[in-house]
Amino acid sequence: MRVLAVVPARGGSAGVPLKNLALVGGVPLVTRAVRACLRAELVDQVVVSTDHDGIAETAREAGAIVVERPAELSGSTASSESAVLHALDALGEDPEVVVLVQATSAFIDPDDLSAAVRKVLDGEADSVVSGLPTHEFLWTATGGGINHDPAVRQRRQDRAPEFRENGAFYVMRTAGLREHGHRFFGEIAVQPVPPSTPSRSTTRRTWSSCERSPRSSTSPSRSTWTPSSPTSTACTPTTAPTSTPTAARWCWSAAPTGWASRC
Repeated sequence: MRVLAVVPARGGSAGVPLKNLALVGGVPLVTRAVRACLRAELVDQVVVSTDHDGIAETAREAGAIVVERPAELSGSTASSESAVLHALDALGEDPEVVVLVQATSAFIDPDDLSAAVRKVLDGEADSVVSGLPTHEFLWTATGGGINHDPAVRQRRQDRAPEFRENGAFYVMRTAGLREHGHRFFGEIAVQPVPPSTPSRSTTRRTWSSCERSPRSSTSPSRSTWTPSSPTSTACTPTTAPTSTPTAARWCWSAAPTGWASRC
């Protein structure tokens, strides 16, 4: 086994209880994560690390191996790295590459996963993080430019893209993870993911309150929805704002704009 994907999915959550079983497009988040990993060409095996029987059962049904996580590694202060290292110990075999996949990223592209893994296997990087390309101008609260000179206003096309970590996945050389104990070490690279890919969500506010069954469990069909109330799951078709991308699926959320892409 050269490449192992580990999905940490504990049952407890201060923000959203059992968030890893939350439905997106009628499919539990942990199932979506496992399916994405299984469809990635370069991933050999998928493990879900959990302390919850319901999550374990769902993960097995999706095709993952389940590692029972002990209570001392299941609290809110336990790191994802500790779950990955425990899973490696439980399996008793260290692959060349290990992939940390966050179940709360509902739209991971298997091709992006494999591309990131290839960077490590080919020696291009020791650690790879998924990132969204951005040309945003960042400011401090006191009006200072962080990634730009306010006195020199560059055009977007004149600026090289920067990348915002979206929390979907991290690919690491296993020996490096063992040595350093965290996900970033050695030569670090970014695996760009499409700007339309949502960032990882850990609160109910940034998830759609619509629960429906799309044509595809990984690529929801184009449609627009709104609930009868911000917390309702009864959704009816409506019209998205005219400024929204026509290729995206839009639905109501508690995000500042009131709409969330591909949720």
